[in-house]
Amino acid sequence: MSPKLTVLSRGYCHLCHQMIAQLEMLRDRLGFAIEVVDVDASAALEEKWGDKVPVLLDGEIEICHYFLDVEALEARLGRMK
Repeated sequence: MSPKLTVLSRGYCHLCHQMIAQLEMLRDRLGFAIEVVDVDASAALEEKWGDKVPVLLDGEIEICHYFLDVEALEARLGRMK
């Protein structure tokens, strides 16, 4: 079963779009699923994450924010195997 990673995003955020595109290019090679969640759709998420988006999460664990950290992603996925 592939791990499911979550990207906290906003529709108008160019950094969010960039991170999602990079993740989509890595998805097959690294073997994970992506869920994109709009922080503006939830007051709780907006309060917790504010302007820190995009944020890449594995469950509640933050892997990186603003820019995709491929090394951190690979390290996290490696620990999950």
